[in-house]
Amino acid sequence: MANFAKSSVPRFSAEVYQNEYLPEGGREVNAIVTVTATGGGTSGGLPLFAAGTDAGGLGAAHGHGNPGAVRHAGVVIMVDCSGSMDYPPTKMRNARDATAAAIEAVRDGVAFAVVAGTHQAAEVYPGGGRLATADPTTRAQAKEALRKLSAGGGTAIGTWLRLTDRLLTDADVGIRHGILLTDGRNEHESPQDLRATLDACAGRFTCDARGVGTDWEVKEVTGIASALLGTADIVADPSGLAADFTRMMEAAMGKEVADVTLRLWTPQGAEVAFVKQVAPSVADLTGRRTDSGPRTGDYPTGSWGDESRDYHICVRVPAAEVGQEMLAARVSLVLPESGGATSQTLAQGLVRAVWTDDMAASTTINPQVAHYTGQAELAQVIQQGLDARKSGDADGATAKLGRAVQLASASGNEDTAKLLAKVVDVVDAATGTVRLKAKVTEADEMTLETRSTKTVRVKK
Repeated sequence: MANFAKSSVPRFSAEVYQNEYLPEGGREVNAIVTVTATGGGTSGGLPLFAAGTDAGGLGAAHGHGNPGAVRHAGVVIMVDCSGSMDYPPTKMRNARDATAAAIEAVRDGVAFAVVAGTHQAAEVYPGGGRLATADPTTRAQAKEALRKLSAGGGTAIGTWLRLTDRLLTDADVGIRHGILLTDGRNEHESPQDLRATLDACAGRFTCDARGVGTDWEVKEVTGIASALLGTADIVADPSGLAADFTRMMEAAMGKEVADVTLRLWTPQGAEVAFVKQVAPSVADLTGRRTDSGPRTGDYPTGSWGDESRDYHICVRVPAAEVGQEMLAARVSLVLPESGGATSQTLAQGLVRAVWTDDMAASTTINPQVAHYTGQAELAQVIQQGLDARKSGDADGATAKLGRAVQLASASGNEDTAKLLAKVVDVVDAATGTVRLKAKVTEADEMTLETRSTKTVRVKK
């Protein structure tokens, strides 16, 4: 494995887009904050280790150092092995092949394990409550161990997640990631037990979740991914699992910095209305705030490689008279140092409020804010429309899904528009005039629901 003179930790920047002007007495300030990480390990296939440190010691604090000295990242693959994975038998074979493909994508030096999930969780490889360090030998051993995977038993996803948490914690790795595959509903534990597990695991590792086939529950899978700051998707045809698992693992291998938080400071008398990630997908972070100091709160963002994300921040400030101005919020990207007693600021942006009697200035909506407000509404009306359709409310479903078609068309969200067209007949996209299709495949409906939160970036 090659040495590199500097660590491949990304550098962060933050750009704020807003209309800072408010009318006299106006209180609500909206801003889009674009956070970009560049120079990380996703470019050019750099490994998850590097010699030396960079970015103010980030490498040393987060597992970077001489190759072999510290395992920087750990990943656990959780494979559903419940009885339903045998129907049809090709599903289990595809799951084994997909797991083998994911193992092949694990880079040298990364710690990894495979867990079989039924109504309980079992270590498949390497066993003994530990992770293996990836190299040609351990990858070959892991793929051989997959022959042991067979279908039988029930489904209790919380047990899979708790075992994954123990394995990653005991491995003492900086970046902790899980990949979870299920084909059925979580029938062998209560929703309350799964929620308690997600609460316990939140912030401890990230997790991408996939549903294969059409017999699983969309809200369960997307809820797991949302709670653990990962992605969720459907693989309706099991033959597509290997390609999807490879993409997921390659994305996981590109993460270079873990546990980054978005810290929001607001002045006396101001309050945070909401904080949402709005690109590449919609995720409401408002309820995940943890207070970090006087008038400051932290919102989790998970692990980062080379990538860019957008956040919508809404702050209510005290009303003021024309001519006054104030700092409405200070947004920082923060990384806790080892031990968590101190933290390092990676990037910062300012949100301002200026009161004016210029009607044109105070009523102009910033294009980025307008775009992402529409994208958030798009995700919401798709969910509402599908729920109405399932409950037999044809009029409500038509209205909501028509609005979704209109929003997708106006924002250029072509992928979502194509998914909507499989559920409704579009008469006029511009006005949102649609008719519900008489017959919709379960796979098409579940795909639309699962991917409803995916957004497009604002047109420059």
